[in-house]
Amino acid sequence: MCLAIPACVEEIVSEDCAIVNLSGVRREVSLALVEGVQPGDYVIVHVGFALQKIDPLEAEHTLALFAAMQTHEGHSSNEPEE
Repeated sequence: MCLAIPACVEEIVSEDCAIVNLSGVRREVSLALVEGVQPGDYVIVHVGFALQKIDPLEAEHTLALFAAMQTHEGHSSNEPEE
């Protein structure tokens, strides 16, 4: 299964590269496939490439869903809940 993750662009480092924030992890990604990206924009990132810009509200919603899934996975169905 492939997963593309929303990331916030923090810094443009060259015409085709940017530093993005992936849930607290800063990483350099290629902008070769996306035009007009500016700091503060959200992009969908897959294997080191920004694939497209995404609406900030949609990005925040998707990131919240990922966080909820991680929290849910931390509770195994075999463990009693307190």
